[in-house]
Amino acid sequence: MKKGLVSALMVIMVGSLFLAACSKDDTASVSPAATGATKSGPVAISMFAQQDTAIDLKTNKFTKFMEEKFNAKFDFEIIPFDGAKEKRQISLASGDYPDSYMLTAWIDQFSQADILKYGKQGILIPLNDLIDQYAPNIKAAMAKDATLKSFSTAPDGKIYGLGSYTQCFHCSYPNKMWINTKWLSKMNLEMPKTTEDFKKVLQAFKKGDPNGNGKADEVPLSGSTEDFGVHIIPFLMNGFIYDDDRNYLTMSNGKVDTAANKPQWKEGLAYIKSLYDEGLIDPGAFTQNAEAFKKIGENAGTQILGAGAGMHPAIFVNIDKGNKNSADYNPVPPLTGPNGSLATHDGGGLTPGAKFVITNKATKEEQITLIKMVDYMFTFEGQTNAASGMEGIDWRKPKEGEVALGKGVKPLMASIPAVEGEAPHNAGWSGMGHFYQPSEYRDSIVQGTDVYDSANYERRLYNATLLYQGHEPKEIYPVWAVWVDPAQTDEASILQTNLKNYIDQNALQFITGNKDLTKDWDAYVKGLDNLKIGRYLEILQKAYDSSAYKK
Repeated sequence: MKKGLVSALMVIMVGSLFLAACSKDDTASVSPAATGATKSGPVAISMFAQQDTAIDLKTNKFTKFMEEKFNAKFDFEIIPFDGAKEKRQISLASGDYPDSYMLTAWIDQFSQADILKYGKQGILIPLNDLIDQYAPNIKAAMAKDATLKSFSTAPDGKIYGLGSYTQCFHCSYPNKMWINTKWLSKMNLEMPKTTEDFKKVLQAFKKGDPNGNGKADEVPLSGSTEDFGVHIIPFLMNGFIYDDDRNYLTMSNGKVDTAANKPQWKEGLAYIKSLYDEGLIDPGAFTQNAEAFKKIGENAGTQILGAGAGMHPAIFVNIDKGNKNSADYNPVPPLTGPNGSLATHDGGGLTPGAKFVITNKATKEEQITLIKMVDYMFTFEGQTNAASGMEGIDWRKPKEGEVALGKGVKPLMASIPAVEGEAPHNAGWSGMGHFYQPSEYRDSIVQGTDVYDSANYERRLYNATLLYQGHEPKEIYPVWAVWVDPAQTDEASILQTNLKNYIDQNALQFITGNKDLTKDWDAYVKGLDNLKIGRYLEILQKAYDSSAYKK
């Protein structure tokens, strides 16, 4: 369920918007000779690939285009999304693995620990020399962006794989709150600005019968338990202390620390508990999945949801044509609390790891062909064709008068909408082809101005995110761009898991009253120390200090 939902959400976030690279060094007209094609016949490349249900890689138009352009022939080992991680691990363990792996990052990819493990074993080859000699677009992108370089470079200085560098603007501020503005208007309430304003609005939703059915069936606030901004605590906590909704890290003057043992964290928990005690928070928000959350947002007959946490409202309401509730939910700006007005920021939705690697099975000729193929996908044309489908089939050049998503940005591409009932075009690699998608390119996508039209959903999310932009702390621990010392990876992973579980469980216990914030707080803080939070921070500090990101 979770992987299927995440896939669907990513389609909303990136599908048909063809997130692509903005390199001006386009190789569209490069001759076969210049790309390394040989006269002796196509270069045979075996590739492990995760296939989207709407794609047939073997007959795919982009597959055929790449084979012709680079004089290659793919031998795909194709697997479905379900069980992707396990199948990848089995493939590697068998010893009979292919020349390369090209994965879909949000389904499964090599973790940093995987990369270091298989790189040390010699299964994954370093790409540094190949990039330096045969991949000018990748090389230029890394020279331009320190985050991309750090994201890709292991502690030993080697690049064992390339990730999905997708700087999704609305994804980078995931913990948003969407409120029922129809109810606000009906009850003559203003958009809440402070934590206390928000509490008063939720109280009004609970007691004032805003849906007008004469029943106390309203759910003032809800969320769910997945990882796409649906946790209710971070949005509320950010008025008290920064909540990264990952590992509860803060930074000041280059020093990493934890938020979870600070007085402000305790103060934030007390506020959230006050909402819970009044029945303003749906208890299911701490236990339910997104499917159950959506049943509240799309309650049959009568609308009952007052506010919902989420990266975007399609998580809990339908946004397709003919929907009933979508336009009623609009973004609440970051609330001002006793200690500020912060917003969770995670670097654009980047996930550390690699979606593309070359193994020691590949010959030199195959290595060169593979890196040139990926380098093409670091160009404007290549990334667009790969991620979205071929030009003239799934996208086109903008027409006069069309506007880009970003303010004042020149539009560079527009989608060609699918015709209802028409078979999938099978003209691109979708998530498998996502490589270099910087934020400035996303801003250049043509979008209409009616934000409640599902065709222009990205503009709705873009506009909402502008309310959050700039509310992040001046310093954030860049977990997406640092590498832990390989000798400490296992230790750090165990500490991270134990500490996160402990903090999450105790937060819930304090909010629901199973633990007392006055009597049990000191014991909770001592528990963090017993779980070696100091050692965990020490490891992360070392990783940050040695990272290419800092340099």
